[in-house]
Amino acid sequence: MELPPNISGYRIAGATGDFEVVIGMEVHAQVTSKSKLFSGAATEFGAEPNAQVSLVDAAMPGMLPTINRECVRQAVRTGLALGAEINRFSVFDRKNYFYADLPQGYQISQFKHPVVGEGTIVIDLGEGKHKDVGVERIHLEQDAGKSMHDQHPDLTFVDLNRSGVALMEIVSKPHLNSPDEAGAYLTKLRTILRYIGSCDGNMEQGSMRADVNVSVRREGEPLGTRCEIKNVNSIRFVRQAIEVEARRQIDVIEAGGSVDQETRLFDPVKGETRSMRSKEEAHDYRYFPDPDLLPLEFDDGFIDAARDSLPELPDDKRARLVSTLGLSDYNASVLVAEKESADYFEALLAALADRGADTSKLAQKAANWVIGDLFGALNKAGKSITETPVGVDAGAQLLMLIDEGTISGRIAKDVFEIMFETGDSPAKIVEEKGLKQVSDTGEIEAIIDQVIAENPGQLAQYRDGKTKLQGFFVGQVMKATGGKANPAMVNQLLKPKLDG
Repeated sequence: MELPPNISGYRIAGATGDFEVVIGMEVHAQVTSKSKLFSGAATEFGAEPNAQVSLVDAAMPGMLPTINRECVRQAVRTGLALGAEINRFSVFDRKNYFYADLPQGYQISQFKHPVVGEGTIVIDLGEGKHKDVGVERIHLEQDAGKSMHDQHPDLTFVDLNRSGVALMEIVSKPHLNSPDEAGAYLTKLRTILRYIGSCDGNMEQGSMRADVNVSVRREGEPLGTRCEIKNVNSIRFVRQAIEVEARRQIDVIEAGGSVDQETRLFDPVKGETRSMRSKEEAHDYRYFPDPDLLPLEFDDGFIDAARDSLPELPDDKRARLVSTLGLSDYNASVLVAEKESADYFEALLAALADRGADTSKLAQKAANWVIGDLFGALNKAGKSITETPVGVDAGAQLLMLIDEGTISGRIAKDVFEIMFETGDSPAKIVEEKGLKQVSDTGEIEAIIDQVIAENPGQLAQYRDGKTKLQGFFVGQVMKATGGKANPAMVNQLLKPKLDG
């Protein structure tokens, strides 16, 4: 298989030389739907065990699956968002194996004819570098139930609430070459799924998880034997698991052994992977078309409607923010990383426009405030943007107070802290605490004269050529006014007096 170049240059040093890591991922994303793939049972997270199980999910005799149109639509929308080929003909197959939490004794999945074919995800590697990561396919399948080993000292309990929940399995090509690339891929995929609403991306609740295929090779050699790390449920753990597994394989090779193809589990506590089943124990799934489900055939109208339902995607939104508002690529990338953050920023600009502001001039200041002040406070408080106590109207009001010269940028930070803690409007805070910026030229000139008179030594040094001391005098004036003097006016009035 011809692979793209390893543009990140990531290598792991072994005792006998450097090794390249080759990574592919199979991401299982729970489809956003109120009911399961083949039944009307609910999919809400957190229900009591076995409270959301239909007769179909429990595989009662005579029960027949009925396809959920919404799940199919969401899979098609996902494929379109990845620029992938939509297969107009697809088939559901039975994947035969036994688990205690798989009531039918088989999983309804797709094999030769998935809903979605090849696509591409573009990941950002920093410093202006991007990489195209190929997506091999997206197929729909039903989830299994859950074995619960911690409910009884001698017994394993089974919860079938997840049995039959719709999953998209998104299979990448082995185009990733480092833990950071894998993290960037998973982050970008999660962002796209959340933008279009086909999956909530909540890895903690199990609605998105990854099987990570890892192999190592010396540069220029054929692909090595891969091992699959199952059910990794966080981006941080994906990075750690790749690092640990690649190092393990290198140690095996350098000790004169060979890597066995197997499925492994990652233990984040011990920082190791351990064998789950070997190639010899791998299942022969014996796929065959499900006799109870007709093939799916899509017409142009169905695909066009799915395409028309897509919102502006993150890459397009970032490009627009850069080209039309003049934002830096970094700021735009941070703002579009989460749909909720992008929505907040654009609502903030709309609120500024409603107040008569020229948003083309204030956009960069608004972006800096959101990314710096707001995100910083939210991170410190452990809150998300949807939980912010400072709404877009209050944020717009604060930015307008700065832009109009009512308060200085320094005072604005103090006002924002109070807003975040109390939820009060900035205008109320400024009025109650007397924080309006001093812009009276007579008052400022009097303070400047006083500061100069109190610092004759610094004045002499300034006039001897140490002009950087102007900053000292500005600071003293700001200190004397409690930070309320208009900085631009201070500089304008100060310099002629210093120059004498």
